[in-house]
Amino acid sequence: MRQVAIVTDTTACVPPEQVSQYDIEVVPVPLIINQKTYRDGIDITPTEFYEMLRKAKRLPTTSASSPTPYFEAFRNASRRAPNILCLTEPSRFSAMYSSARAAVETAKEKLKNVAIEVMECTTAAAGQGLVALAAARAAAKGKSLAEVKQVVNNIMPRISLFAAIDNLRYLARSGRVPQVAAIVDTILSLKPVFTLNHANPGLAGLPRSIKGAIGRIIVLIKKNTHQGKRLHAAVMHADALEDAKILKEQITSSFNCSEIFITEFTPVMGVHTGPGLVGVAFYEE
Repeated sequence: MRQVAIVTDTTACVPPEQVSQYDIEVVPVPLIINQKTYRDGIDITPTEFYEMLRKAKRLPTTSASSPTPYFEAFRNASRRAPNILCLTEPSRFSAMYSSARAAVETAKEKLKNVAIEVMECTTAAAGQGLVALAAARAAAKGKSLAEVKQVVNNIMPRISLFAAIDNLRYLARSGRVPQVAAIVDTILSLKPVFTLNHANPGLAGLPRSIKGAIGRIIVLIKKNTHQGKRLHAAVMHADALEDAKILKEQITSSFNCSEIFITEFTPVMGVHTGPGLVGVAFYEE
């Protein structure tokens, strides 16, 4: 019998088929578009969202899931296992960790025979998804809660994430970068490559084309891996499937991959980066 059920949220970018395969409970993060709230992955698909985003005069906003959806996820997960491990993105990026912790307090009274632990990931987006998948696979093998947590703690420090953004206009509109950066980006046609390693974002390159950005990402993967080591990789994109296919092909031809798949960049994060993002999260075995 399965001892542990895994809960995460839509920011983790876990493909629906893998959510189903490994019985991962996913909490939808709310999106607010034109004063209407949508549940990410339920009321709106990534394709629909990016189409709306391209046409939107006002930038959509997001809000952290309240404790209620987390409690509902815990209740659903408790039907599959007596222990639950919930993985959230870093608390410095959102209040989802706090919401999950609040839901645990509610669950102590209503789900008395269920042990629930919440872990704050040191990565995000598809990086968090890779952590959730590794945890779910360990759980599927009948591992205990302590053993699944050990898997998570082993993998999290080894995950790297690099992504290229098509333009900085959306980040500027969201207040994540100065407006002047978007102006410079427009003039120079830059495609900035960002990194998110151990919850610390940073700039990793300023190529002038998506082709150049993909090449830069390949170089960065080489710098952060060891020759001959097998990779687990999740290629993510925001309405840029063809670019994602190119990146996946180059990774596959350049590295020995145990696992590689393409996943859509969740709208709740894409609202800040805009369409056109392409990137990868990965770790070595």
